[in-house]
Amino acid sequence: MATRDARGDRVAVRIRIGWAALAVGIAVVAVLPFFASDYLVGFFFTTFLFVSMAYGWNLVSGFTAYVSFGQMSFFGIGAYTLAILVSRNAWPWPIAVLAGTATAAVLAVPLGWAMLRLRGPYFALGMLGLTQVLAMVASAWISVTRGGEGIYLPPEATLRQLYYAGAALVAVAVVVTWAVDRSAFGLRLRSIGEDELAAEAMGVDTTMAKLASFVLASTFPAMAGGLYAWRLSYIDPASAFPAGYEVQTILMAIFGGAGTVWGPLIGGFLFTAVGEVLWAKFAEVHLLLFGVMILIVLLFLPEGIIPLLRRRRMRRRAPVGPAPIREEAA
Repeated sequence: MATRDARGDRVAVRIRIGWAALAVGIAVVAVLPFFASDYLVGFFFTTFLFVSMAYGWNLVSGFTAYVSFGQMSFFGIGAYTLAILVSRNAWPWPIAVLAGTATAAVLAVPLGWAMLRLRGPYFALGMLGLTQVLAMVASAWISVTRGGEGIYLPPEATLRQLYYAGAALVAVAVVVTWAVDRSAFGLRLRSIGEDELAAEAMGVDTTMAKLASFVLASTFPAMAGGLYAWRLSYIDPASAFPAGYEVQTILMAIFGGAGTVWGPLIGGFLFTAVGEVLWAKFAEVHLLLFGVMILIVLLFLPEGIIPLLRRRRMRRRAPVGPAPIREEAA
């Protein structure tokens, strides 16, 4: 009984520490733009965008194990939708961002219906090809996208506005992921990731579950793309569909722990912070060092930080020594 009480006290202390750390983090995020330099505020804004995209990838790939290389497809859709609405119709920026998110979600329905019929590496390659196709469409559809010339936007947004918009996007991503993780919907997604055929045999509508996850996941990169275009004040096919961002997004989710609630947040901030330090200290070889770090993470930490911490905590809780032998009554 005393052991149980001690464990309960330790759990209560951890919960209180967790809530206190969360409150401190929120307070720091809220006041940082008033004291930090523009460089630091811009750095955090970029980090927010990557973290939100990592959460989008996590919803479809972390839960269902359908590895996607197509997050930048919806990033570009959100960016171009905002650019067109603002430059041609003078829509307010916030409404244009939401319109780009809605456009991506609508287009994700037929795209997901087609792509999710593929499995394994075929799905990954199909999503990668989708991004390339959309980039070529943006280059060729000159009457709408202006092709390689790009679309210039009025620089109306302040850095502080963008910062808070990015922070709000991350907060929404965390809450949505937490809700999915605690729901029956999340359980269905995890069953697909474990064994899709077994999930179907148990009565799970895997097609609709995957499609719903795909559509939900499309909204975060789309909104990030809109905020990115808002910040850049210019968009063209190269900036709307950046291939390098895709890899960074995936690595952030894996580094923190794919399929977890806090993995993309922790992985995203650590990953961008280390990358920024390497760039600042070793500008000439920072890409080489960054690549070495990625290899180390994939080789020695394939499941990510959060699962590793969970395993260590379970080992500490496990009883030491053989279990006592009970004598059965004759």
